[in-house]
This record gives sequence, C-alpha cells and structure tokens, in this order.
Amino acid sequence: MLCQECNKRKASLHFAKIINGEKTEFHICDQCAKEKGEYFPGGNSFSIHQLLSGLLHFEQPVKAEAQEIKPSCEKCGMTYEQFTKVGRFGCANCYKSFESKLGPILKRVHSGNHTHAGKLPERIGGGIQLQRQIESLKTELKGLIDQEEFEQAAKLRDEIRMLEKQKNEQKEG
Repeated sequence: MLCQECNKRKASLHFAKIINGEKTEFHICDQCAKEKGEYFPGGNSFSIHQLLSGLLHFEQPVKAEAQEIKPSCEKCGMTYEQFTKVGRFGCANCYKSFESKLGPILKRVHSGNHTHAGKLPERIGGGIQLQRQIESLKTELKGLIDQEEFEQAAKLRDEIRMLEKQKNEQKEG
C-alpha cells in the first residue's frame, strides 16, 4: 500500500482515529509521518505514558490571566503542566490536587464514564452486581425526589426494596 501523503513510498504506519464514533484510517510512510509529527520516538515502541500524555492535550486554550495560576501538588510539587508532559503523577496526592481536571480525561479514556467499574464473573459477582444496581437506583431515587417526581420515586423505592430482599435471600442461601 502506498503512502496517502506522497503516493511514492510504501506506507509503514497505519493509523485509525475515532472521533465521535466516526472512524478514519490513513496510511503513511516513515518520512511523511516525521514531517507531520505523527512519528513516535523510538520507532515502534510506544508507552502507556505517551498515550496518556497525548490524551491530556485535548483541552481548550486557557486565557492568559488564568494561566498564571498553575495548580500543583502540595506534597511532591508537580504542576499540571508537568503531568501532561510526563503522563503520570508524582505521588498519590496528585489525584486529589488535579481532581477537577481529571474528570474530562477519564470520561474520554473510559468511553464516557468517569469511574472504573471493572468486570466480575457472573457466578461470583452476582451479589456485587446486585449491590451496584441498588446503589445506582438509590442515586436515581434521590434525583427524582429532588425533582419532586414522587410517583416515579415510589415505584423506584419499591424496586429497590425488592432487590434488597433478593440480595438478603442470596446471602442466606
């Protein structure tokens, strides 16, 4: 396959970008990739840190006044700018220091979710999945109560009670 940029050399790098569910593929040679800035240092080696630091560069430019205040970690002193370059935190406290900026990044990495749910085997994780479902419904119930949707809230409350009863039966059995 020929390079889609120069149409002269053989394509050695194949990229697929998915933006808003739309997949675009392109194939380019090493030389065109270097010129476009798509070439990764070290040849074929690509670390998770490079991936994460690449994901961090999607934010909109900030006004000059707001750039003066640079958030940093109280314990290790790492700034958010350093974090975006390195792609990893300096200490565990960095998660709390940069919490407000991590939400959009985590949603982007986890396909719209900002918490990692993980996977559980059905035979072992039935009770845990049931508990997660109950917690999710309780959160939804609070929202309905805040919106004064009491009829729907009552239906949801009954469903939560039924699931809690089912959970208690699983523990006994």
